[in-house]
Amino acid sequence: MAEIAARHPGQPIEIWFQDEARIGQKNKITRRWAKRGTRPTAPHDQRTRSAYIFGAICPKEGKGAGLVLPRCTTEAMQLHLAEIAQAVAPGAHAVVLVDQAGWHMTDKLAVPANITLLPIPARSPELNAAENIWQFLRENWLSNRIFKSYRDILDHSCFAWNTLMAQPWRIMSIGLRDWAHGS
Repeated sequence: MAEIAARHPGQPIEIWFQDEARIGQKNKITRRWAKRGTRPTAPHDQRTRSAYIFGAICPKEGKGAGLVLPRCTTEAMQLHLAEIAQAVAPGAHAVVLVDQAGWHMTDKLAVPANITLLPIPARSPELNAAENIWQFLRENWLSNRIFKSYRDILDHSCFAWNTLMAQPWRIMSIGLRDWAHGS
């Protein structure tokens, strides 16, 4: 991180966490409240339409940038980087922590000038605060439901993301990491 700060002297550094989550008709079932001794039912759809939320959060600032897209591709990641670049404070530089998915690490990406991608170690999702964002979105707005159509998946995904983005205190609570922010 010191190397990146040295390359951008005088610029504030924002730390962002980026990831993707599949949301679809074959959805996850999460815990439910139920009367002791009963076994609650939960809807489970066997259809396979899905979309992906490309999301990034800057927990220290309580902000994020996201897109709902049909596939995880280099082109989709390029669109997401452009979205993140717009959300970075004017004059600041963003360090975006990403996992090592192929579309994150390809040389085909044109990384905006106000962003540096920093890969986290392989097989270490616990280092990516965005993983906790997906868990929160699923537990609160996206699981235990049957989506009527692809449009319904898109609408629910956008609603969940936008609802969270309107709660900067929650982004901070879920995403702040001592090792990344020195809190």
